[in-house]
Amino acid sequence: MTLRIASIVAATALFALPLSTAFAQTAPSTDPSKVPAGTYAVEPGHTRVLFAVSHMGFTTYYGDFTGVSGTLTIDPDKVGATSLSISIPVASVSTTNAKLDGELKSPQWLDATAFPVITFKSTKVTRTGEDTADVTGDFTLHGVTQSITLPVKFNAVGVNMMSRKVTVGFDATAHIKRSDYGVKTYVPLIGDDVSVIISAAFEKAN
Repeated sequence: MTLRIASIVAATALFALPLSTAFAQTAPSTDPSKVPAGTYAVEPGHTRVLFAVSHMGFTTYYGDFTGVSGTLTIDPDKVGATSLSISIPVASVSTTNAKLDGELKSPQWLDATAFPVITFKSTKVTRTGEDTADVTGDFTLHGVTQSITLPVKFNAVGVNMMSRKVTVGFDATAHIKRSDYGVKTYVPLIGDDVSVIISAAFEKAN
């Protein structure tokens, strides 16, 4: 019995060594000046785009989109020259309610067939603090383009220990009226004001 326990301990130690080595990394930096200048691509697996809307005034209903793609070109010494382009597939909408998901993709709501992507392309970036900026751009939803401003907060930069790629992360918020984009179904029973919550990861491409 003692020999068996010793063998188990030895095997555990053997497998633990490469595991701990694989997960060793320098902690990400929260200093925006440490961001390497260059072009980054959206890391879709850990990028979230959520929305919230009032449901008859009783509850706030949430959903999200996945499969986000896009690019970010940034230089911490020239924040005003930052450019951002994002595409969001409408058909990826999910609320955990399959019937509602189908309705949202239909012509009654977002019409994923006629308008398959939601896009945002920056036109102006203004630094507002040490780790914050306002990103103004053209937001296109349901075939309608409006200029909106996203308050953006820098989270961190570092080497992702899983992908081994330089990764930078941001959080942003937006507030829109869906009727401004021609999505008027059940307004005002279902809220016109929509809050958008974004947490985006970008991996350095060059």
